[in-house]
Amino acid sequence: MPKVRLAGTVSGERDPNREIRARLLYSLFSRGWDIYNSNGDQRITLSNIERKIVESDAFVFTPGATLEDLFKAVSIFVGYQTLDRHLCSKPTVLLNTDRSWDGLFSLLTHLNGLGTVLQRHEDYLLPATSPEHVLELLESSRLLGTPVVDRVKSGAHAVDSYETPLPPGHQGNVCVFCSASIKTPAYLTEGYEFGRRLAGAGLGCVSGAGNSGIMGEVVRGSVDAGGWTGGSNVPHIIELEGLPEGLSSFWLRPDIYTRMEIMIERSDAFVIFPGGSGTAQEMLALMIFKHQRHASAGKPVVVYNRIDEDGIGFWTPLIKLLETWCYDGEFTVVEDFEKLLPTVERLMESSRATAAV
Repeated sequence: MPKVRLAGTVSGERDPNREIRARLLYSLFSRGWDIYNSNGDQRITLSNIERKIVESDAFVFTPGATLEDLFKAVSIFVGYQTLDRHLCSKPTVLLNTDRSWDGLFSLLTHLNGLGTVLQRHEDYLLPATSPEHVLELLESSRLLGTPVVDRVKSGAHAVDSYETPLPPGHQGNVCVFCSASIKTPAYLTEGYEFGRRLAGAGLGCVSGAGNSGIMGEVVRGSVDAGGWTGGSNVPHIIELEGLPEGLSSFWLRPDIYTRMEIMIERSDAFVIFPGGSGTAQEMLALMIFKHQRHASAGKPVVVYNRIDEDGIGFWTPLIKLLETWCYDGEFTVVEDFEKLLPTVERLMESSRATAAV
C-alpha cells in the first residue's frame, strides 16, 4: 500500500481541527493509504527528516500549521526545486481549511514575484479545501507526477570535506543565508561587499557553498579580502550550482538538512540576506532551535530586510509570518546595509557577554 506522511497535531479533545483530522484519516485509510504519524506525535529533526521523506510516498499537511509544520512544508518545496531524487513523483497536499497556511503562500508568492523562487508554489504544495479534496489531489498527482523543475546541471562534481584551521585573531564566524539564484547587480554588489567587510572585521564567512548568485559573491568578497570561509553543500546541488573557489573549509553532507545543521553549528551569528525558499527554510530552522533551546539558541540572528526602489521590504512577508510564532528579541531586523555589520558585531559582543555571566 502507498504510505502518506501526515503532518500537524491535535491538541486535546476541544481542538477545532480534531473532527477534520478524523475525516481525513478515514478518507485516506478507506482509499488504501497507510498512514504515518496519524496521532501527530512524531517529531521531525534535521537529522531524521530526509529518512522520513524516503519512507513516504506522499505528504499531507493538516490545518493548524505550526512553526515546525511550516519548516517541513518549505523543506519539501526546496527538495522539489533542487531535484531531490527522493521526492520524485511524491505529491504534497496542504489542507488549509483554517487559512493557517495563508502566510506561507503569501511569502512564496512574494518571492516568486521577486524572482528568487521561479516555480509557482501551488504547483508543488497543492492547496486543498476539504479531506475529500485531499484525496482527489493525491490520486491525480500520483497518476500525473509532480511538475518537472527545469534546471541544467553545471557539470561540477562533489569533493571530499576538508578543514583549514581558523586564523590568529579570528573573531568568530557569521553564517550568511542567501540566494544562489539572484542575478540583480545591486544585490550581488552588496553580497560581495558584505563578504569583504566580514573579512576586514576578522570574521569568518560561513555559507551554503554555492557558486552563483549572492551566495557566490559573499564567498568571493571574503576570499578576495583574505578572509576565512567555510561552507557546506550536498552532491546533487553541487551538480546544479558548482562550488566557489577559495573556500578555507568545506563540509560535504548527504542532504540539505545535515548541511544546514553543520552550518548552524559552525557559526556564531546568522544573517538572513535576500534569498528564496531555501533561505526562508533556514530562518525557520533557526527560530525552531531558539524555541527548543538548542545549543544555537543564544546566537544572534539578523534579517536584512532590504528596501527596493518601490519601498518594498524583501523579507516583510517573512517577518509578518513569524509574528505569529516568534517573540521580541529572537531576531533583529536591519533595513540599511551600512548598519548590517555593526549590528551583527554588537549582537555578537552582547551574546558573548551573556554567555560569560
